Amino acid sequence: MSHLFPTYARWEVEPDFAEGSIMTGKDGKKYLDFTSGIGVCNLGHRPEVVQTAITNQLNQFWHVSNLFTQEQQETAAKKLAAAAELDFVFFSNSGAEANEAAIKLARKATGRETIITFNQSFHGRTFATMAATGQDKVKQGFGPMLQTFMYANFNEIETLEQVMDEDIAAVMLEIVQGEGGIHPATQTFLNKVQKLCHQNGSLLIVDEIQTGIGRTGKAFAFQHYQLQPDIITCAKGLGSGMPIGAVVAKKELKDVFGPGSHGSTFGGNPIAIAAAIATMDTIFKESFLNEVQQKSEYIVNKLQELLGDVPEVKGIRHLGLMIGIEVKGNLPFLLKELRDQRLLTLPAGENVLRLLPPLTVSITEIDQAVATIAAAIKALSKTAV
Repeated sequence: MSHLFPTYARWEVEPDFAEGSIMTGKDGKKYLDFTSGIGVCNLGHRPEVVQTAITNQLNQFWHVSNLFTQEQQETAAKKLAAAAELDFVFFSNSGAEANEAAIKLARKATGRETIITFNQSFHGRTFATMAATGQDKVKQGFGPMLQTFMYANFNEIETLEQVMDEDIAAVMLEIVQGEGGIHPATQTFLNKVQKLCHQNGSLLIVDEIQTGIGRTGKAFAFQHYQLQPDIITCAKGLGSGMPIGAVVAKKELKDVFGPGSHGSTFGGNPIAIAAAIATMDTIFKESFLNEVQQKSEYIVNKLQELLGDVPEVKGIRHLGLMIGIEVKGNLPFLLKELRDQRLLTLPAGENVLRLLPPLTVSITEIDQAVATIAAAIKALSKTAV
C-alpha cells in the first residue's frame, strides 16, 4: 500500500539510474528519454558540469536563509537578467511560485486587479496560477476561482481586444502553449498583444517556464519574436533538476518588490543556485543554442519525411526542441507502445504526442527516436480502438 496521495497516474517504469539521454529502470531496461523530466533536464541527466558545481556547494553550505547576502545569487541573477535582456530577478522554488510572484508584482505595480490569460494555457496549480490557467479540468472540484482573471483565445487578437482596457493590470501568455498541445504563437498575434498592452498601460508577462533556458534554440522563446516583455518567468530547465524558479523584470519594477513585499524561505537555495549557474554557463553560449536550432530542424524534417503523409498524423508543430505531433489514434496506447519500445515521451493537449528531448541529444538518438515513433504511429491504424 502506498502512503502517497494518488495525484499522479504513474507509469510502469521505475528509474534506477540515469545519465545523458538514457534512463535505466530497476528492471535493467534502458530507455531513450525524450521527456527530460518534462522539460527540466535540458542538459540530459546528471550533466557533469552541474554535478561538479552542486558537489562544490555541498561542501560549503546548504542553506543560510535570504537574510544573508549571497554572492552566488548575485552571479546567477546577473546571468539570467542579461540573457533575458531585463534587469532584476526574484528566485523561487518552482514555476508555479514564479508565476504567482509575477501576478503579485503586476498587480502591485499597476494598482489594478485584472489579468488576462488565454484559453488552453497552463500557468500552475497554486490558487492564483490555477485561476490563471485557461483549462477547466485543472480547476474542477476546488470551488469558485479568483475573479480577477479573464480569458481570450490564443492567436485570436479579436477576443483580446474585446476585453482589453485601462483596468487591465497585465496580459500573461506562453509563447508556445505546452500543456495545451504545443501551439506556438504567431508573430502578428504577439505584436498586437504587445501594442495593446502599451496602449492601455498594462504589463506584458511571458511565462517561459517550459520554453525558457534554451528549449527553443534561444535563451528564451520570446526572443524569436522580438518582443520586449515587462516580466518573464522561468523554472524547469534553469536548475537541471534542482528545484528553482525565477521572475525576471525590467528596472522600472525594481522598487515594487521592496523589503517585506514578497519572499521565499527556500528561494535561491545555494544548491539550486550552483546548479543554475553551471546550467546557464553551458546553455547560454551562442554555439550551444545554434546547435539546438540545427537539431530542431533535423528532427522536424525527419518527422515530416516519415509522417507527413500518414493519415493518423493531423499535424506536427514545434519551436526548437519543443515538438508536438497531433494524432488521430489512441494517444495513451501510443505512449505505452513507445515505452514498450524503450522510448519515453509525453502527452499534451487533447491528442498530442509531446517530445522534449535533452538539448544535448545526439543525431543518432534522434534517428532512433524518430524511427520508433514512425513505426508506432503507423501501427495505430491497425488497432481496434
